[in-house]
Amino acid sequence: MTQRDVAQTIDISAVRTHHTLSDIEEIVAYAKEYRFINVHALPCWIKMLADMLKDVEDVYAGSPVGFPGGAHKTETKILEAKMLLEDGVDEMDIVMNVGRFKNKEYDFVLEEVKQIIDMAKGKAMTKVLIELNCLTDFEMEKACELVVNSGADFLKTGTGWVPGGANIDRIRRIKQLVGKDVKIKAAGGIRTKEEYLELSELGVERFGINTQSAIEITKQFDRK
Repeated sequence: MTQRDVAQTIDISAVRTHHTLSDIEEIVAYAKEYRFINVHALPCWIKMLADMLKDVEDVYAGSPVGFPGGAHKTETKILEAKMLLEDGVDEMDIVMNVGRFKNKEYDFVLEEVKQIIDMAKGKAMTKVLIELNCLTDFEMEKACELVVNSGADFLKTGTGWVPGGANIDRIRRIKQLVGKDVKIKAAGGIRTKEEYLELSELGVERFGINTQSAIEITKQFDRK
């Protein structure tokens, strides 16, 4: 794998409370340099971010829906997604309602994410975020089933806001459960080339990695 190959599997982001336009401009510069496939920012910045990336090949504008807890009212999440699409978002990471999921309201959670995914069809790639570190093994299996049934492009493992490591063993199980029905984005706690390679070999197609770690991992691969 070359640096470009690796970068084209990694999303970088500026989605913390304190991030400003200058922080977003900084990671856009890194994305242009290394060709990280996706730059993620909070919804209020997407119109500006999409404009920054409109002429950049193979780098896309991404944003979360219902971030970080997923517990917004359904109408709020739908409106947020609608406005993101209007502002030019290319990829949306939809945080499922983890609390209601853990309350066994599976039909509610599925219907909510399906409404957003159906709205985005043909306009933006969708990822459903299950917040793996909050789930039991049984809940993890139910979440995999839900994401497959939702029609999402990806299952994303976490926001990175809940403590925990790279979850390699649990992601191995997720891959067994979803097979080729949905792609996997691993996010949270991925810090080393070794973790990246192990997850990649499991069949993980996309990674959410903090910008500094993403640069350090990418630079450990050959340029060509």
